[in-house]
Amino acid sequence: MQTPAKPFNPSTLQQSWPLPATPRPIVTFGAGSIVGDAHYPAYRKGGFPIAGLFDPDQAKAAKIAAEWNVTAYASVAEAAVVENAIFDLATPPARHADVLKALPEGSFALIQKPMGNDLVQASEILAICRGRNITAAVNFQLRFAPMMLALKNAIAQDWLGEVIDFDAWLALDTPWSLWPFLNGLPRVEIAMHSIHYIDVIREILGNPLGVHAKTLGHPGHAVAQTRTSAILDYGDRVRCSLSINHDHKFGRRFQACEFRISGTQGAAYVKLGVNLDYPRGEPDALMIYPKGGADWINVPLHGAWFPDAFVGRMANLQRFASGEDKALVSSVEDAWHTMALVEAAYQSSAAPATPLARKPEA
Repeated sequence: MQTPAKPFNPSTLQQSWPLPATPRPIVTFGAGSIVGDAHYPAYRKGGFPIAGLFDPDQAKAAKIAAEWNVTAYASVAEAAVVENAIFDLATPPARHADVLKALPEGSFALIQKPMGNDLVQASEILAICRGRNITAAVNFQLRFAPMMLALKNAIAQDWLGEVIDFDAWLALDTPWSLWPFLNGLPRVEIAMHSIHYIDVIREILGNPLGVHAKTLGHPGHAVAQTRTSAILDYGDRVRCSLSINHDHKFGRRFQACEFRISGTQGAAYVKLGVNLDYPRGEPDALMIYPKGGADWINVPLHGAWFPDAFVGRMANLQRFASGEDKALVSSVEDAWHTMALVEAAYQSSAAPATPLARKPEA
């Protein structure tokens, strides 16, 4: 780590990813709401050319294509032959493998999270990418959100010292009715939502030794899991926990969506605003109590998780394809470990807890 220069100046923290000099056209598979609400606004903001998209629901694809003035392709095969493209898989996790098999060998692709429905599918996706020489990243875009880039830059500059505590605390009223396709899925909360937090924690702290977790649903709806408690085991020096409750339906006052990160010499607070009053959201926030400081300092943010993180995510892949970036963040090789941690959390949840001792008879 670098030795920080005093005093702490929040304006020096990195909040965005550099853009490619010559961006490639983007071809999207899937026409779900995430495409029109996040992917395409981000790609237009970043100056990435959008060639078009394919979805088996031709009417849905045609609607988004008309809104964004791009091509609606008639088949996967037609979409896959666009030259020099970055292929953007905004597909359900069970469909990722089929689309990857249809792409030209040597392609570059961005795969929507999760990387398959489970670790078996993630391993299949990894094998396909290796076998077809497809350079692919997984869309763990929280890593590229302005507040997370700034936080990681502060850590790298040693403003917190050694990170020894990481708390993720969510108490939300998430509108699950917006995603009816989740009803009936066996894995929801960790696999579809908290996977973002698990992935960011991995980036900051590395892979844990293991995980203790319990994830469960709520009697008020049919979604398989909406509440999770988890402890990631980093040995005897680092404490890491997640407390996630998507069913806190009692007004905004005590709702929360935040990280608290403590180091040996400083600390950080992160508010993930998009999840509060979703989908309208609230502003993100980052505050740092820097090494050698005497109070919390607000870091003015330039952008938000949605859509700016999607800009950075695509920029890194585009720059890696052109040779401008030497490292591909959240490559399938790295993302597989996030999927392994998700798998371990579900296995832990399904395992029986340590039973209480029986009181001796009188």
